[in-house]
Amino acid sequence: MQQGYAAVLCVLAVLGLEAAAPGECELTRLLQDKLQYEMRLQYMKHYFPIDYTVQVQYEEVLRPSNITRLRNGTVSEAALRYLWFHVSSQAVLRIREVLPEKHPSWKYTQELCQLFDALGEEYSKYRQTDVEAVVADLVKVIHSAGAESRSKAVRPKALLDNCLKVMRMLYGVPC
Repeated sequence: MQQGYAAVLCVLAVLGLEAAAPGECELTRLLQDKLQYEMRLQYMKHYFPIDYTVQVQYEEVLRPSNITRLRNGTVSEAALRYLWFHVSSQAVLRIREVLPEKHPSWKYTQELCQLFDALGEEYSKYRQTDVEAVVADLVKVIHSAGAESRSKAVRPKALLDNCLKVMRMLYGVPC
């Protein structure tokens, strides 16, 4: 059994991909189930006023094009997943900040936060010194919330759409 696992890791290393931990894969599957289109539409669009936006830092919007650019800059897959986790969990927290406790989307965002907390346990073994400097700098900016960062108005559903698209890009092959 362990020889087979080692062989898979070896093949992935040869292909230049880094394997995701089994816990990461299970948690991302649960997240993918929670981020189904119907749920995002209901909780992040229908339950919000028309054209409602949330103020986020410019760096908190992570699109597939950003991932492609970083991959072309030879950022490792593990570092990209680390970045995705921080950006996505921060986006869910931003959405949750604007919701009163009795809002219909409150429970949904709480469940997403719990899944990201569990995923955070998987990523707790990473340190910012273990990832590329560009990713570590982005994570610092995301968590600093200082005046030097630019603000952007984004619809809540768009934040979760980007979260799901990037998650599929990063976890599609290793999981």
